[in-house]
Amino acid sequence: MNSNPFVQFDQWYQEAQQLPLNEPTFVTLATADAQGAPSARTVLLKHYDEDGFVFYGNLKSRKMQQLQENPQVALLFYWMDLDRQIRIEGRVTQIADTQADAYFQSRARGSQLGAWASKQSHVIETPNAIEERLEKYQQRFEGKEVPRPHFWSGMRVAPHRFEFWRAGENRLHDRTRYLLKNNEWHTDNLYP
Repeated sequence: MNSNPFVQFDQWYQEAQQLPLNEPTFVTLATADAQGAPSARTVLLKHYDEDGFVFYGNLKSRKMQQLQENPQVALLFYWMDLDRQIRIEGRVTQIADTQADAYFQSRARGSQLGAWASKQSHVIETPNAIEERLEKYQQRFEGKEVPRPHFWSGMRVAPHRFEFWRAGENRLHDRTRYLLKNNEWHTDNLYP
């Protein structure tokens, strides 16, 4: 295992991308609200570097509201075909508008319009509400560049803990933990 958890993550992530996995960028994001009630869902990892792990979404969604109430989160990557998982714990912050704008412009036009049309996590008022809203924004932006909605952005998880897990025989799994202390990563191995 590499002494730098970001380098180790990149090695495993690159291996996962070489396999015919459903989607190696799927990551479970666990949050908790202000009262500590947990919630988990799958998001797509869109960028990572030594500053953290970035995903995007509607700032009015339940997950984003929980992140504003409690910025402590956990991420879980599980790649069954590799018999590996990576757990990451850290603090989330909203990315800069310039970065969110750049990513939004790289998305397919249909996804851009969908970001405008969806009232993510809210109750759908009528059976055709989504289609009607999509049509509204298709007309509004016809022949124009679709700007990023003010209610849509990205979040970066800055890790303070990683755990790399590899399946082992007789359930004697290999677990390597990285903890950030005084801006340095400390590594140890854990019993399965």
